[in-house]
Amino acid sequence: MNSAQNSGTASPATPAATTADERFERGLALLRKVGGLERPAVLDSTADIAPDLGRMTVSFGYGELLANDRLTLKERQVATVAALAAMGTAAAQLRFHIDGALNVGVTPAEVVEVLIHTAVYAGVPAALNGIAVAREAFRDRPGLAYEPTDTGERDQRYERGLAKLAEVDGHAGDAVVASLQDIAPDLGRYIIEFAFGDVYSRPALDLKSRELATVAMCTALGTAAPQLRVHVHGLLNVGGTREEVVEVITQMAGYAGFPAALNGIAAAREVFAERADG
Repeated sequence: MNSAQNSGTASPATPAATTADERFERGLALLRKVGGLERPAVLDSTADIAPDLGRMTVSFGYGELLANDRLTLKERQVATVAALAAMGTAAAQLRFHIDGALNVGVTPAEVVEVLIHTAVYAGVPAALNGIAVAREAFRDRPGLAYEPTDTGERDQRYERGLAKLAEVDGHAGDAVVASLQDIAPDLGRYIIEFAFGDVYSRPALDLKSRELATVAMCTALGTAAPQLRVHVHGLLNVGGTREEVVEVITQMAGYAGFPAALNGIAAAREVFAERADG
């Protein structure tokens, strides 16, 4: 871990303070990579009523918020697709970012896996709606090669789930399940069997990507602070860094608002302190 990660100071990858025009041009270059178009649609779609919003989206959203290399473009798109699918309020933007994910190298199987993962944290309806958007995106790319994943695994769900839970959350996951034994033991079993035995154990998405997606979703939803803390631990447990935790939470300011990001950072601060004390 580098000194910037230890101290919480800005990474050298953070763009230096620049003029408004420079931020816009930097954002435009990044948005072209994600969107695949010379002129981003957001500029024209807002031109008649709120042109400043379109320019802010480019300048701040891409020219500042996403303009560093603390996360790869693939990791950023995984987080954004997860958050938008979980919130369930921005189908057009979800479609844009599914296309963007494909543009920067996320595979169709990984896109689908992120959306399946959404079922654990935002519910099955959110996952189904996300899959419907992905289906349209895939259909509009005739040359796209995608075969649905069927792991064929139906047995030993509980044992498989326990093993995966331990790999991600360690004792924190055990504590969550144990806390349900006196009131809702079936819910604890579903967490093990469905969330970790069925979903987390699927092979098409690695554990670090799953935890990036989970931290993004729990931050964006704004209603899951205890679970966010568990999964900040989880992201660190599977190879994520403190800098990456902070970056994915900060990115949510652009998609779920600054209050959600600030609350997420507060949760991350608690986790970092716990691990430092431990």
